[in-house]
Amino acid sequence: MFVTGRLALLVALGVVPLVLLSTAGVPAWAVAGGWVLLCVVLAVVDTTLAADPRRVEITRTHPERALRDEPVAGELRVRNLGTRLLRARVRDAWQPTAGAPDERQRFTVPPGERRAAPLPLLPRRRGELRSAFVVVRALGPLGLAGRQGRVDAPARIRVLPPFTSRRHLPSRLARLRELDGNTSLQVRGQGTEFDSLREYVRGDDVRSIDWRATARAGTTMLRTWRPERDRHVVIVIDTGRTAAARVGDGVRLDAAMEAALLLSVLATRAGDHVHLLMFDRLPRARVTRVDGTQLLPALVDAMAPVDPQLIDTDWDAAFAHVRGFTVRPALVVLLTAADDPEAARAFLASLPAVASRSRLLVATATDGPGDTPVHRDASDVYAAAAIERARHDAERVAAAIVRAGGDAVSASADDLPPLVADRYLALKAAGRL
Repeated sequence: MFVTGRLALLVALGVVPLVLLSTAGVPAWAVAGGWVLLCVVLAVVDTTLAADPRRVEITRTHPERALRDEPVAGELRVRNLGTRLLRARVRDAWQPTAGAPDERQRFTVPPGERRAAPLPLLPRRRGELRSAFVVVRALGPLGLAGRQGRVDAPARIRVLPPFTSRRHLPSRLARLRELDGNTSLQVRGQGTEFDSLREYVRGDDVRSIDWRATARAGTTMLRTWRPERDRHVVIVIDTGRTAAARVGDGVRLDAAMEAALLLSVLATRAGDHVHLLMFDRLPRARVTRVDGTQLLPALVDAMAPVDPQLIDTDWDAAFAHVRGFTVRPALVVLLTAADDPEAARAFLASLPAVASRSRLLVATATDGPGDTPVHRDASDVYAAAAIERARHDAERVAAAIVRAGGDAVSASADDLPPLVADRYLALKAAGRL
């Protein structure tokens, strides 16, 4: 049972008969007690005449998957299985990050009929959103009180990473087409494969002249080359405690996901095979042997429920999983924090074993130390010292990665995805992948 504001207002109106009857000599306690008793009786009668909320059927319609920060169009349907008119307020039990409206939905449903109302959501957090039940408040005909009940109606929506770095994809695909030979920018590089023959044009590299084809054709013929296909790109995302650090408007893990998605789509378009591993001490997500148009849905679906774990990453175990993806040399892209020498000690110790058999790229999302402030007071001096220390630490870790045989890049959360994609294209153009 519940009561509404109308009952409180009705009780307050008892002041009027209390004043009128008190002037007539009626005891005040008798007037007040009688009025309160009347209000209680009306509330009980109103509750008795209200529809039974347990005889209500709730159904939802909404997509099973949605993007973070994108509106989701849903609908809530209420069916009255009872014999009385249902005048109800319905509240869905989504968690706050689902972005459900705060106000309760109002329904007036005759017996045996169904009514529907829109229930828009705006998910603000990646992962699984769940709602186990709906609370129904059925009002009585007087609107003084009613009956409240919980109706089980389980629902689930998987909120996927938004892939905002998609906007960088067209420009990188244009550069990839140039490397693939769809334009005249075909060059010979180490590790490239033969593509086709064409006539020699002044300015071409004479080392690519095919003399046998020239003798057969009677004109100078040139071999053209394109970057090798069917290479392997292994993306490792650190989900340990450093992934929970705030970077930009989110955490480092979200920035790493954006970089991984852009690189994966680009590598797939280039004809390479992409493997994904999200790891701290256990594999949190793993995608392999998926190519073509099925890769992006598989990646975002695997990434969606993964959150940073407040533990240190076991890099020896992570690299053991990396070796299980392919026996051939590959490009291994590590998306982790590489700005603190102490935190990166175990990570750096494990790098040489990976760099000895694969090309290694370590990418870090960071806010950046910023510009050194003008020294006006003691706080500015300490801030400048902290900025210089952060720069020095990041440079030390990057130098250690280079000595171990890898390459290190760092940028803001927005700039990291295109930077990683550019490094991949540079390796393809140079024939080093």
